[in-house]
Amino acid sequence: MKRNIKGTIVLIFLTALILSSMAYSQGPRKEIKLKVKGSLNIISPAFKHKSNIPIRYTCDGENISPPLKWSGAPEETKSFAIICDDPDAPMGTFVHWVIFNIPADSTGLKEALPGKKKLNSTAIQGKNSFGKIGYLGPCPPKGKPHRYYFKLYALDTKLDLKPGVNKKTLLKAMKGHNLAKGELMGYYGRK
Repeated sequence: MKRNIKGTIVLIFLTALILSSMAYSQGPRKEIKLKVKGSLNIISPAFKHKSNIPIRYTCDGENISPPLKWSGAPEETKSFAIICDDPDAPMGTFVHWVIFNIPADSTGLKEALPGKKKLNSTAIQGKNSFGKIGYLGPCPPKGKPHRYYFKLYALDTKLDLKPGVNKKTLLKAMKGHNLAKGELMGYYGRK
């Protein structure tokens, strides 16, 4: 009987420890809100808004960035930024891609961009939630499909940030510089 009580106490303690560490690792769920004046149109030739993301662009496929196209940027646009994230991740929002200083005359990105800090243009990539540079495809746990948002921002400046910044740092730097925003959302789930 004493062994069962001790075992139960140890199990309760370990469960509480795991749950508290999970809550701590999530950090604050509050996200920086950006004021945006206008809207952009963003699409992907690979999937439609609110449809399934093809396996090619996920961890179960080639894990490459999808092609993106956009229009409707204000004349004052000096650069674009993209953040792709999954708000349905069990530990809080998971960031899949951070890229900024995309040239103002760009109307899209080709698929399979390399995971380099700087691309051929002036575009710079930040870190995803795994701490790696570049795009990381959807890779949710088994269960209900997750939503993946590709958020495009038109900015009135080029950002003075180094490669490898995270989403939070990028959002802080973008504050007060947003001219327009567009969103493309796709689903991906695993059985």
